[in-house]
Amino acid sequence: MEKFALIVAGGSGTRMGSEMPKQFMKLAGKPILMRTLERFYDFDDSIKIVLVLPVMQIDAWKELCQNYNFCIPHAITAGGETRFQSVKNGLDKLPSEGLVFIHDGVRPLVSDATISNCMNMAANKGNALPVMPVVETLRQVSGTESKHMERSNFRTVQTPQTFQLSIIKKAYQQPESNLFTDDASVCEAMGEKIYLVEGNSENIKITLPNDILIAEVLLQKDI
Repeated sequence: MEKFALIVAGGSGTRMGSEMPKQFMKLAGKPILMRTLERFYDFDDSIKIVLVLPVMQIDAWKELCQNYNFCIPHAITAGGETRFQSVKNGLDKLPSEGLVFIHDGVRPLVSDATISNCMNMAANKGNALPVMPVVETLRQVSGTESKHMERSNFRTVQTPQTFQLSIIKKAYQQPESNLFTDDASVCEAMGEKIYLVEGNSENIKITLPNDILIAEVLLQKDI
């Protein structure tokens, strides 16, 4: 089965307190986004990588690739105004059959085991959603009231959310909705059952300045 990695990188540096898009910021001496692409190439260099970027960032990315001598093969397509539109733009570039990993560009620490878990489940069941148990105590808030929630009933969601292309391309033909918070919710709205697999705790989404410090420590581990 042909495999694709759709890397979605539409972030800004606002919450980082930087004018530079967060995916271009350095992690241990190299732009975060490059480390993300490397994870899929190192896992399986036959995976075809498609990078989705805001149109205004494409030239800057190409310049970074030249500056860092970054030679991992990948195609680039322009994103849309929302993540839904960006993913749809990327999917439109892919064939109707095969397997696609849809992954956040600022998750550079996804493990081989997580990618493998997703690949195997999606190949067998049609989709795979990497998750981790909730370790913090949860409270549900409603107005001025709150109540304890049983954390064992919840999971935090990661990427790559992985799908057979015939399924996810059909799902993205639906009208965009505010209820779509990720690719799994788009697929689920079409009536598909979502299958969970184990993610990895290092697979954090780099959003805030402290996340880079944490990622630099985690990068030293063998993931």
